[in-house]
Amino acid sequence: MGNSSKDVAPSEPVAAPAATSNVRLFTSDKSWIEGAALAQLNHTAGLKGMVMAAGFPDLHPGKGIAVGAAFVSRGLFYPALAGNDIGCGMSFWATDVSARKLKLDRLEKRVSGLEQPWGGDLSAWRTRFGLDASLSDAGLGTIGGGNHFAELQVVDEVRDAEAFARLGLDKANATLLIHSGSRGLGQDIFRELLERHGANPLEEDSEAAAHYLARHDHAMRFARANRALIAHRFASELGADARCVSDVAHNMVTREDFEGAPAWFHRKGAASTREALDQGALMIPGSRGTPSYLVRALASEGETAAWSLAHGAGRRWQRGYAKSRLSHKYRVEDLARTELDGRVICEDRELLYDEAPQAYKDIAQVIADLEAARLIATIAVYHPVLTYKVRRARDE
Repeated sequence: MGNSSKDVAPSEPVAAPAATSNVRLFTSDKSWIEGAALAQLNHTAGLKGMVMAAGFPDLHPGKGIAVGAAFVSRGLFYPALAGNDIGCGMSFWATDVSARKLKLDRLEKRVSGLEQPWGGDLSAWRTRFGLDASLSDAGLGTIGGGNHFAELQVVDEVRDAEAFARLGLDKANATLLIHSGSRGLGQDIFRELLERHGANPLEEDSEAAAHYLARHDHAMRFARANRALIAHRFASELGADARCVSDVAHNMVTREDFEGAPAWFHRKGAASTREALDQGALMIPGSRGTPSYLVRALASEGETAAWSLAHGAGRRWQRGYAKSRLSHKYRVEDLARTELDGRVICEDRELLYDEAPQAYKDIAQVIADLEAARLIATIAVYHPVLTYKVRRARDE
């Protein structure tokens, strides 16, 4: 699923002379990439200090910045490229619930409130993830809007039994996939950034850079804590125990080695290969009506792709366009079921159409392109049986 497109559109930074020779695309002729996305990718690659840009098969246009891309710079970095949902990512959880014993009709009626503030004690979660109490705490453990979700999945196929076993997974049990980020905290950081610096770069040794990075890293921890608490809340509805298999972010700015020297990595809807390598796996989802792929990152070609990977299928249609394309074919109740016989909990009509499977690219082709580029190897294929977005519509 593509990155949320709710970022505030910053003013355009001043580009250096066009230099698109530093752009690398990891797509095949079978992958459809919009010209607007390529134009945004090339524009950002030409900004001052940029040494490389990588575009993946989920590449699609964002608000001035291509989503499904990673950018590497030296000497300075561009916080605006991370957007307003710093730390957004995918976390994948094993449960002890038998897939065969799932009572989906009952669960569909019971699961609720994951978009509402949690009523429990947050102090243990703040301690676990190194968070101070803040005004953003009401958002901790909540999904948020756009393409964020909490999903119950079951395995279709295990392609690498050794890697599957190494992760401690059991193909008889259901799993959870959580997609969310730093909620209001990320919004606040992005708003402050635009007020102080617009979309301009920050010199790496400046006071402004240190201030932003401290807040950025706090948002990264907050986002991981958020996904963990959502998983806890969902597992509680199942009466299950849940164990985190992997948690990999795809919106961030980090300092990492590149070609033998430190550099700044900007990931906008691009998963970190290094995080995936450290954790042994990464989940790359399609949509609520298509499979998700549990994969291993491969290190051999990592640097050629800016140590990054596709984070999902990527949007095929812009938000707000899906309803006009689908409403004459599908009723709301039709979209609450998928072709895979999955249930969808989403009582926001606009969101139900915006996030329809038809609005996304072919996840199987995305995975095929990444495999052909020797960036990943598939461990297992899962499909969603219950996707939760929002129980109560925002507009009654």
